[in-house]
Amino acid sequence: MRVGVIGLGIMGQPMAMHLHKAGLLAAVYNRTRAKAKPFEQLGVYVADSPADLAKRVDVVIEIVSDAPDVEQVFFGPSGVAEGAKPGLIVVDMSTNSPEWARRFAERFAQLGVEFLDAPVTGGQKGAVEGALTIMVGGKEEVFKKVLPVFQAFGKQIVYMGPVGYGQAMKLVNQVAVALNTVAMVEAVRLAKALGLDVDKVAQILTGGAARSGSMELYLPKLLKGDLTPGFKSAHLKKDLVYALEYAHRANLPMPATALALELYKKMVERGLGELGIHALGEVY
Repeated sequence: MRVGVIGLGIMGQPMAMHLHKAGLLAAVYNRTRAKAKPFEQLGVYVADSPADLAKRVDVVIEIVSDAPDVEQVFFGPSGVAEGAKPGLIVVDMSTNSPEWARRFAERFAQLGVEFLDAPVTGGQKGAVEGALTIMVGGKEEVFKKVLPVFQAFGKQIVYMGPVGYGQAMKLVNQVAVALNTVAMVEAVRLAKALGLDVDKVAQILTGGAARSGSMELYLPKLLKGDLTPGFKSAHLKKDLVYALEYAHRANLPMPATALALELYKKMVERGLGELGIHALGEVY
Protein backbone atom coordinates (compact mmCIF):
# COMPACT_ATOMS: atom_id res chain seq x y z
CA MET A 1 0.00 0.00 0.00
CA ARG A 2 1.03 3.55 -0.77
CA VAL A 3 0.60 5.69 2.34
CA GLY A 4 0.52 9.46 2.64
CA VAL A 5 0.93 11.38 5.91
CA ILE A 6 -0.57 14.80 6.58
CA GLY A 7 0.84 16.58 9.64
CA LEU A 8 4.54 16.30 10.47
CA GLY A 9 4.54 17.56 14.04
CA ILE A 10 5.76 15.96 17.27
CA MET A 11 3.91 12.73 16.50
CA GLY A 12 3.47 12.73 12.74
CA GLN A 13 7.12 13.18 11.84
CA PRO A 14 8.45 10.04 13.59
CA MET A 15 5.38 8.03 12.53
CA ALA A 16 6.02 8.98 8.91
CA MET A 17 9.70 8.07 9.27
CA HIS A 18 8.75 4.57 10.46
CA LEU A 19 6.47 4.22 7.44
CA HIS A 20 9.35 5.24 5.19
CA LYS A 21 11.61 2.63 6.77
CA ALA A 22 8.88 0.04 6.19
CA GLY A 23 8.73 0.97 2.50
CA LEU A 24 5.14 2.24 2.75
CA LEU A 25 5.49 6.03 2.64
CA ALA A 26 4.66 7.50 -0.77
CA ALA A 27 3.94 11.16 0.06
CA VAL A 28 3.82 13.71 2.88
CA TYR A 29 2.16 17.07 3.35
CA ASN A 30 2.64 19.72 6.01
CA ARG A 31 1.29 23.26 6.07
CA THR A 32 4.81 24.48 6.93
CA ARG A 33 6.73 22.94 4.06
CA ALA A 34 10.10 23.16 5.85
CA LYS A 35 9.03 20.29 8.13
CA ALA A 36 8.80 18.05 5.05
CA LYS A 37 12.42 18.74 4.04
CA PRO A 38 13.89 15.60 5.69
CA PHE A 39 11.47 13.45 3.69
CA GLU A 40 12.18 15.29 0.46
CA GLN A 41 15.86 14.53 1.00
CA LEU A 42 14.93 10.85 1.34
CA GLY A 43 13.16 10.93 -2.03
CA VAL A 44 9.61 11.01 -0.64
CA TYR A 45 7.16 13.10 -2.65
CA VAL A 46 6.16 16.33 -0.88
CA ALA A 47 2.59 17.18 -1.87
CA ASP A 48 1.43 20.71 -2.58
CA SER A 49 -1.90 20.14 -0.82
CA PRO A 50 -3.92 17.42 0.91
CA ALA A 51 -5.77 16.91 -2.40
CA ASP A 52 -2.49 16.40 -4.24
CA LEU A 53 -1.42 13.83 -1.65
CA ALA A 54 -4.76 11.98 -1.77
CA LYS A 55 -4.47 11.48 -5.53
CA ARG A 56 -1.19 9.60 -5.11
CA VAL A 57 -1.88 7.13 -2.29
CA ASP A 58 -4.11 4.28 -1.15
CA VAL A 59 -4.18 5.32 2.52
CA VAL A 60 -4.18 8.86 3.91
CA ILE A 61 -3.03 9.25 7.52
CA GLU A 62 -3.77 12.62 9.08
CA ILE A 63 -2.58 13.76 12.50
CA VAL A 64 -3.17 17.45 13.22
CA SER A 65 -4.33 19.22 16.36
CA ASP A 66 -8.14 19.51 16.64
CA ALA A 67 -11.42 18.80 14.83
CA PRO A 68 -11.72 22.16 12.98
CA ASP A 69 -8.17 21.66 11.63
CA VAL A 70 -9.01 18.09 10.63
CA GLU A 71 -12.18 19.25 8.87
CA GLN A 72 -10.19 21.85 6.95
CA VAL A 73 -7.62 19.26 5.86
CA PHE A 74 -10.35 16.84 4.78
CA PHE A 75 -13.01 19.09 3.26
CA GLY A 76 -11.57 22.59 2.91
CA PRO A 77 -10.15 24.08 -0.31
CA SER A 78 -7.66 21.63 -1.86
CA GLY A 79 -8.58 19.18 0.90
CA VAL A 80 -8.38 15.40 0.83
CA ALA A 81 -11.94 15.14 -0.51
CA GLU A 82 -10.97 17.01 -3.70
CA GLY A 83 -8.29 14.46 -4.53
CA ALA A 84 -10.09 11.38 -3.22
CA LYS A 85 -11.05 8.47 -5.42
CA PRO A 86 -13.40 5.59 -4.55
CA GLY A 87 -11.60 2.97 -2.48
CA LEU A 88 -9.27 5.45 -0.77
CA ILE A 89 -8.91 4.88 2.98
CA VAL A 90 -8.64 7.94 5.23
CA VAL A 91 -7.38 7.53 8.80
CA ASP A 92 -7.81 10.31 11.37
CA MET A 93 -5.15 9.79 14.07
CA SER A 94 -5.74 13.09 15.85
CA THR A 95 -7.92 13.31 18.98
CA ASN A 96 -11.37 14.88 18.79
CA SER A 97 -14.70 13.18 19.48
CA PRO A 98 -16.91 10.28 18.35
CA GLU A 99 -19.39 12.76 16.82
CA TRP A 100 -16.71 14.31 14.65
CA ALA A 101 -15.53 10.85 13.59
CA ARG A 102 -19.03 9.81 12.52
CA ARG A 103 -19.51 13.10 10.68
CA PHE A 104 -16.26 12.64 8.76
CA ALA A 105 -17.12 9.03 7.94
CA GLU A 106 -20.56 9.99 6.56
CA ARG A 107 -19.13 12.69 4.32
CA PHE A 108 -16.39 10.44 2.96
CA ALA A 109 -18.86 7.59 2.38
CA GLN A 110 -20.66 9.82 -0.15
CA LEU A 111 -17.41 9.80 -2.14
CA GLY A 112 -16.87 6.05 -1.84
CA VAL A 113 -14.03 6.64 0.63
CA GLU A 114 -13.51 4.47 3.72
CA PHE A 115 -12.75 6.08 7.09
CA LEU A 116 -11.13 4.97 10.33
CA ASP A 117 -10.70 6.98 13.54
CA ALA A 118 -7.45 5.78 15.09
CA PRO A 119 -6.04 8.08 17.79
CA VAL A 120 -2.81 7.09 19.50
CA THR A 121 -1.25 7.22 22.94
CA GLY A 122 2.35 6.90 24.03
CA GLY A 123 3.57 10.44 23.42
CA GLN A 124 6.53 11.53 21.37
CA LYS A 125 8.68 8.80 22.94
CA GLY A 126 6.29 6.10 21.74
CA ALA A 127 6.19 7.63 18.27
CA VAL A 128 9.98 7.79 18.01
CA GLU A 129 10.36 4.21 19.23
CA GLY A 130 7.55 2.89 17.01
CA ALA A 131 5.76 1.66 20.12
CA LEU A 132 2.49 3.60 20.10
CA THR A 133 -0.82 2.21 21.32
CA ILE A 134 -3.45 2.68 18.62
CA MET A 135 -7.21 2.47 19.25
CA VAL A 136 -9.26 2.07 16.09
CA GLY A 137 -12.91 2.64 15.14
CA GLY A 138 -14.50 1.82 11.80
CA LYS A 139 -15.33 -1.18 9.65
CA GLU A 140 -13.38 -4.22 10.82
CA GLU A 141 -12.52 -5.30 7.27
CA VAL A 142 -11.00 -1.87 6.62
CA PHE A 143 -9.08 -2.08 9.89
CA LYS A 144 -7.60 -5.41 8.78
CA LYS A 145 -6.46 -3.88 5.47
CA VAL A 146 -4.69 -1.03 7.27
CA LEU A 147 -3.23 -3.15 10.07
CA PRO A 148 0.20 -3.53 8.34
CA VAL A 149 0.40 0.26 8.18
CA PHE A 150 -0.35 0.60 11.89
CA GLN A 151 2.23 -2.07 12.69
CA ALA A 152 4.97 0.13 11.22
CA PHE A 153 4.75 2.48 14.21
CA GLY A 154 2.45 0.80 16.72
CA LYS A 155 3.11 -1.82 19.37
CA GLN A 156 -0.41 -2.35 20.74
CA ILE A 157 -3.14 -2.00 18.12
CA VAL A 158 -6.72 -2.59 19.28
CA TYR A 159 -9.85 -2.64 17.16
CA MET A 160 -12.45 -0.98 19.40
CA GLY A 161 -15.59 -1.21 17.23
CA PRO A 162 -17.56 0.97 14.77
CA VAL A 163 -16.65 4.49 13.71
CA GLY A 164 -16.24 6.75 16.74
CA TYR A 165 -15.12 4.02 19.12
CA GLY A 166 -11.45 4.87 18.63
CA GLN A 167 -12.09 8.46 19.67
CA ALA A 168 -14.28 7.31 22.56
CA MET A 169 -11.47 5.13 23.89
CA LYS A 170 -8.97 7.96 23.52
CA LEU A 171 -11.12 10.24 25.70
CA VAL A 172 -11.22 7.53 28.36
CA ASN A 173 -7.44 7.24 28.08
CA GLN A 174 -6.93 11.00 28.40
CA VAL A 175 -8.93 11.17 31.62
CA ALA A 176 -6.61 8.56 33.14
CA VAL A 177 -3.52 10.33 31.77
CA ALA A 178 -4.61 13.70 33.17
CA LEU A 179 -5.37 12.36 36.64
CA ASN A 180 -2.12 10.38 36.74
CA THR A 181 -0.24 13.54 35.80
CA VAL A 182 -1.93 15.63 38.50
CA ALA A 183 -1.04 12.91 41.02
CA MET A 184 2.57 12.82 39.84
CA VAL A 185 3.03 16.59 40.01
CA GLU A 186 1.55 16.91 43.49
CA ALA A 187 3.47 13.88 44.78
CA VAL A 188 6.76 15.35 43.55
CA ARG A 189 5.96 18.73 45.11
CA LEU A 190 5.31 17.02 48.45
CA ALA A 191 8.49 14.92 48.15
CA LYS A 192 10.61 18.02 47.56
CA ALA A 193 8.96 19.84 50.48
CA LEU A 194 9.81 16.87 52.70
CA GLY A 195 13.43 16.97 51.56
CA LEU A 196 13.45 13.53 49.93
CA ASP A 197 16.06 12.42 47.39
CA VAL A 198 14.22 12.80 44.07
CA ASP A 199 16.08 9.89 42.46
CA LYS A 200 14.82 7.59 45.21
CA VAL A 201 11.36 9.11 44.86
CA ALA A 202 11.42 8.23 41.17
CA GLN A 203 12.54 4.70 41.99
CA ILE A 204 9.56 4.16 44.28
CA LEU A 205 6.94 5.91 42.15
CA THR A 206 7.87 3.99 39.00
CA GLY A 207 8.27 0.65 40.73
CA GLY A 208 5.49 0.38 43.31
CA ALA A 209 1.73 0.65 43.38
CA ALA A 210 1.80 4.26 42.10
CA ARG A 211 3.39 3.16 38.86
CA SER A 212 1.69 4.24 35.60
CA GLY A 213 2.62 4.82 31.99
CA SER A 214 2.39 8.57 32.53
CA MET A 215 4.70 8.32 35.52
CA GLU A 216 7.27 6.34 33.54
CA LEU A 217 7.10 8.67 30.54
CA TYR A 218 7.13 12.04 32.28
CA LEU A 219 8.60 11.72 35.77
CA PRO A 220 12.24 11.56 34.55
CA LYS A 221 11.71 14.73 32.49
CA LEU A 222 9.99 16.50 35.37
CA LEU A 223 12.78 15.73 37.82
CA LYS A 224 15.38 17.00 35.33
CA GLY A 225 13.44 20.24 34.88
CA ASP A 226 12.82 19.41 31.22
CA LEU A 227 9.35 20.78 30.47
CA THR A 228 9.44 20.30 26.69
CA PRO A 229 6.42 18.44 25.36
CA GLY A 230 6.07 14.81 24.62
CA PHE A 231 2.42 15.85 24.58
CA LYS A 232 1.34 19.48 24.85
CA SER A 233 -0.71 20.79 27.76
CA ALA A 234 -2.99 22.68 25.35
CA HIS A 235 -3.85 19.41 23.61
CA LEU A 236 -4.69 17.62 26.87
CA LYS A 237 -6.91 20.55 27.88
CA LYS A 238 -8.74 20.20 24.55
CA ASP A 239 -9.20 16.44 25.07
CA LEU A 240 -10.58 16.91 28.59
CA VAL A 241 -13.15 19.40 27.26
CA TYR A 242 -14.46 16.70 24.89
CA ALA A 243 -14.51 14.11 27.70
CA LEU A 244 -16.43 16.34 30.10
CA GLU A 245 -18.94 17.33 27.42
CA TYR A 246 -19.86 13.64 27.25
CA ALA A 247 -19.95 13.33 31.02
CA HIS A 248 -22.32 16.28 31.34
CA ARG A 249 -24.67 14.91 28.67
CA ALA A 250 -24.70 11.55 30.45
CA ASN A 251 -25.22 13.20 33.86
CA LEU A 252 -22.02 11.47 34.96
CA PRO A 253 -20.18 13.21 37.83
CA MET A 254 -16.41 13.40 37.21
CA PRO A 255 -15.15 15.89 39.80
CA ALA A 256 -11.48 14.90 39.59
CA THR A 257 -11.47 15.29 35.81
CA ALA A 258 -13.18 18.66 36.17
CA LEU A 259 -10.40 19.76 38.52
CA ALA A 260 -7.74 18.54 36.06
CA LEU A 261 -9.41 20.52 33.29
CA GLU A 262 -9.39 23.70 35.39
CA LEU A 263 -5.67 23.26 36.04
CA TYR A 264 -4.87 22.72 32.35
CA LYS A 265 -7.08 25.69 31.44
CA LYS A 266 -4.86 27.78 33.71
CA MET A 267 -1.80 26.43 31.88
CA VAL A 268 -3.21 27.67 28.58
CA GLU A 269 -4.43 30.99 30.01
CA ARG A 270 -0.92 31.71 31.32
CA GLY A 271 0.67 31.02 27.95
CA LEU A 272 2.07 27.65 29.03
CA GLY A 273 0.00 25.46 26.72
CA GLU A 274 2.98 24.58 24.52
CA LEU A 275 4.79 22.97 27.47
CA GLY A 276 4.47 19.28 28.23
CA ILE A 277 1.60 18.00 30.33
CA HIS A 278 4.09 17.23 33.12
CA ALA A 279 4.77 21.00 33.46
CA LEU A 280 1.49 21.35 35.37
CA GLY A 281 3.33 22.35 38.56
CA GLU A 282 4.05 25.72 36.91
CA VAL A 283 0.50 26.87 37.74
CA TYR A 284 0.68 25.93 41.45
